[in-house]
This record gives sequence, structure tokens and C-alpha cells, in this order.
Amino acid sequence: MDIIGNFLSISSIAETEIVSSTSKGFGFNSNILEANVINILILASGVFYLGRSFLTSSLELRQQKITEAIQEAEERLQQADHRLSESKKQMSEAKAVIEQIKKEAENTARKVKETILAQGKLDIERLTNSGKSSIEKAELQIKKQIQQHITNLAVKRVTTQLQDFMTPNVQSKLIDSNISQLGGQI
Repeated sequence: MDIIGNFLSISSIAETEIVSSTSKGFGFNSNILEANVINILILASGVFYLGRSFLTSSLELRQQKITEAIQEAEERLQQADHRLSESKKQMSEAKAVIEQIKKEAENTARKVKETILAQGKLDIERLTNSGKSSIEKAELQIKKQIQQHITNLAVKRVTTQLQDFMTPNVQSKLIDSNISQLGGQI
């Protein structure tokens, strides 16, 4: 009971102080039983003794909850860091894939352009050759038509000249001449 001894010495010191200050109107009752100091000490020691285990367990429980919360927060931080690093990795992979797709698209566009230009050149050559062939056919057809027309004109002219030249006298001389030539061969 070391606490009670300390309390009694404090109370005796306080009593001497109170006795010296009683002239001021405030006083300290030195009668321990009358002042309920023992009851207050018992009550304070009981609260301290009984409350200490409750307070200790409460603080330990609180400390444990805080430790668990900190550990959980650290785990979530590690998971978030891991997800962040995975996301960064996926993003860099996605950027690489996008760049590859862009390059492939550019190559494909270039190849398609070259193919279209080559096909266009072939089409132009084919159309040019076809046009030349059509022009040559048209020229031949026109030449044939001109020759036919010239021939028709020549035949008409000769026919007209023959009709003008062939009088009945000339016809009979021509017939006689042809008969005499035939007669000699038969």
C-alpha cells in the first residue's frame, strides 16, 4: 500500500497549507473519514486497477485493428502497384500493336496504290491498243468502201462510155470480129 502512504503524506502537506490559508476562507478538512478521502482513494484505485485491464485490452484491440488496417492498406497498395505495372505493360504492348497495325496499313495502302496504278497502266495500254485496232479496222473498212465506191464509179463511167460508144454499127462489127476469132479456133 505504498499509494496510500504517499497519499497520506500529500494530505498532511496539504493540511499544513490549508491551516495556513484558513484565514483566507478556503480550507482543507483534515479529518480523513469526514472528507471521504479514503472512499475516493479506494474508488480511484479500483477504477485504475479494473480499468487498467479494460483499457489495456481496448488499446491492444485498437492497435491490432490499426495494424490490420495498415497491412490491408499495404496489400491493396501492392495490388494497385501490380495492376498499375500490368496496365503500363499492356499499354506499351497496345502501343506496339497499334504501331505495327499502322505500319501494316501503310504498307497495304502503298501496295494497293501500286497495284491500282499498275492495273490502270495496263487498262490504258489495253484501251490504247484496242483504240488503235479499232482505228485500223475503221481505216480498212473506209478503204474498202472507198475502193468499192471507186469501182462502182468506174463501172458506171465505163458503162456510160460504152453505151455512148456502142452504137448499133460498132456492136455488129464487134460481134462479127468475135465470131471470126471464135470460128478460127473451133
